[in-house]
Amino acid sequence: MYVVTHRGLFFWITGLMLAAAIGAILVFGLPLGIDFTGGSMIQVSYPNGVPPLSTIQSQVDAVPVGTVSVRASGEDAISIRTRTLSQEEHDAILSALSADASVIELSYTAVGPALGSQFANKALWAIFTVILVIMLYIAFAFRKVSRPVPSWGYGLTVVVMLIIDIIVPVGFYAAYAHFTGAEVDSLFIVAMLALLGYVVNDVIVIFDRVREHLAKNEREGNREPFEKTVGRSIDETITRSINTSLTVVLALIALIYFGAEATRTFALVMLVGVVAGTFSSITRSAPLLIPLARWFNREV
Repeated sequence: MYVVTHRGLFFWITGLMLAAAIGAILVFGLPLGIDFTGGSMIQVSYPNGVPPLSTIQSQVDAVPVGTVSVRASGEDAISIRTRTLSQEEHDAILSALSADASVIELSYTAVGPALGSQFANKALWAIFTVILVIMLYIAFAFRKVSRPVPSWGYGLTVVVMLIIDIIVPVGFYAAYAHFTGAEVDSLFIVAMLALLGYVVNDVIVIFDRVREHLAKNEREGNREPFEKTVGRSIDETITRSINTSLTVVLALIALIYFGAEATRTFALVMLVGVVAGTFSSITRSAPLLIPLARWFNREV
């Protein structure tokens, strides 16, 4: 009952987290990678050590391809982002880089502006569709539970939680990208979609326990206050939620420190999202049912 009794405190913490995340997004913005904006990205490594970035910048500026962005990528590699290059321009940049040092091309990605815009639209539609389907599914699954919260109220609560649990890691990544030069790419969208599925799983476990207690109380004629039912459901599932999330967090930490550079962004976003989602499922999801029940003027 601790979470339900002190739900006002947890709602305030949620508000502060949400305000900080939205502030980071508004102040820093989300730098979109070439997956969304189009362009070319070359990643090269320097086996003998990376020269100063200013030196590399002057080398690629000598090639007439317009504005070029040079950023560190790991300990012995760099990434170069430009407009979409022709094969001749790509070869010219590699030649300029290898003039004074030994370089190895790790990857080369080129995306046209039209394709990047199409990918961005599909990513937004994918996230919206997943949230909508989750809401409809929960409303259907809880269709036999109509007191003191209608079935669609459970789905609405989950959607509110999902929106918060998406904004928080996005806000974190906006700040992270500002200070590290990271960009939003396709793996970032994959992480968001994975978080939607993970977070809703924890919420459904608690809601399902609430449903079981409501059904049992109705069969036995037990007029238990709704607030007590919600608190009991949280207490019975909190250990399971924390233990499950802890195993995922440990795996993600290992992936961040020992995994490949390409998956680090994915693991970092997932880590923040899992921690925020676990806090959300325990302290916000079920407690939100209580003011929702009172809003419907039902007995709680």
